[in-house]
Amino acid sequence: MFHAISVRIWNIRWTCGALQAAKGPSIMARPGGKSGLTAVSVARAKPKERPYKLSDRDGLYLLVKPSGARYWRMNYRFHQQQRTITFGRYPELLLADARQRLLDARRLLADGIDPVDQAKLNKIADAVAASNSFKDVSDDWLEKVRLEERTPASIQKYKWQLGLVMPSLGRRPISQITPYELLIALKKIEQTKKFYTATSVRATCSQVFRFAIATARAERDICADLRGALVTPKVKHRAAITTPAEVGALLRCIDEYEGGELTKIALRFLPHVFVRPGELRHAEWKEFDLARAVWTIPEHKMKMRRPHAIPLSRQAIALIRQIEHDADYSPYLFPSLRARKRPMSDNTINASLRRMGYGKEDMTAHGFRAMAATLLNEMGLWNADAIERQLAHVEANAVRRAYTRGQYWEERVRMMQHWSDYLDQLREGAKVLRPEFKQTQLGRSTASSVVSGASTAWNGDDASLRVDWRESGNTRHEPFRCSVANDR
Repeated sequence: MFHAISVRIWNIRWTCGALQAAKGPSIMARPGGKSGLTAVSVARAKPKERPYKLSDRDGLYLLVKPSGARYWRMNYRFHQQQRTITFGRYPELLLADARQRLLDARRLLADGIDPVDQAKLNKIADAVAASNSFKDVSDDWLEKVRLEERTPASIQKYKWQLGLVMPSLGRRPISQITPYELLIALKKIEQTKKFYTATSVRATCSQVFRFAIATARAERDICADLRGALVTPKVKHRAAITTPAEVGALLRCIDEYEGGELTKIALRFLPHVFVRPGELRHAEWKEFDLARAVWTIPEHKMKMRRPHAIPLSRQAIALIRQIEHDADYSPYLFPSLRARKRPMSDNTINASLRRMGYGKEDMTAHGFRAMAATLLNEMGLWNADAIERQLAHVEANAVRRAYTRGQYWEERVRMMQHWSDYLDQLREGAKVLRPEFKQTQLGRSTASSVVSGASTAWNGDDASLRVDWRESGNTRHEPFRCSVANDR
């Protein structure tokens, strides 16, 4: 009896085996041993007529399809439903990486999270990140800057700076860029010995990252991690002429300049107002009130994003009157000769200085600001804060800035007329000696410029320095003039 049963069982097993052989390979899992699969066994897995699985461990298996494609998968149950997650394709995803993906999935299950749903969310997040590349965010930031009405020169500078790192970072999701990636891009700039450029690019990138944080596309500004990583550039002051004799020589050269008449007037006008070159180039007729003798530059044209008013001296107004007939042809005081609706080229002033024989180490368009700042401070007649306000500088010290909100307007009006008169004297070849100050019994400072035994004293009375040349009743106030000695 027992023998007969054994024979029948054997026959059944043999029959099943024969039928299975006739049908071909099964999709049933094939164990890879207690230690799981090996890199060699995975690599040797060949396609068969039907798909089959090679089991690893902890539920991980490799599905081998007839096409030869091999996928890492795991079967699991979530909320009473059977589900399957695919981790990736071999050989793009190797055995060790597949096991790590399996571990991550099991941790999600332990936390009550469906790995398949989480994978879908990750895919969406990756797609969003891909659409928020460094280039995309940079373009959005530049558009914001444009809407803030920054100067065209500033926007062009930002585009150029960001363009230096675009080859390395442009396509990268901004939230995934590491400090090291940015450092490599900046070091490439440093290798060309452009240390100041590298530092400036880092500062501009920082603005882009902070914009990304504000628009929920990045979590932090990685530029902060690079403090101290770049070479500190040596500060180079813009070339400027700051001695009275050389200033006089420069003004005479400008008077003898044989270039375009409009350029010549711009060269003559700039020393009287000592604004930034870009502010001069973009000066528009609508900003000038000649009746009130004031030029008001709107905030979007200013470096510090604040409107700036400039008192106009008699000399400055006289120069404007010479080109006033052109106001109907262009919105700009100094338009481009090729396109009247566009401002003068940003290189016109500097190029003219070069033609007059002044090299870039001698004088620049921006140097007129340093010229005025130096000589006005050396006069000792004016409040330093008034000079800084006229230069449209912002106090670096926040505490001090809170106490220096005044415009010093009356003093600046007097100062600007005095400055124009001073320039006229230097142009004529005069040597103006630095005033000496003495304390009077009334507590006022007396300024005295002594030349060849002659002297002119100022008793500190503001009225004696008044430069409002408009009539006030029967009184007309003349501007203060220093004593001079002819230098010719």
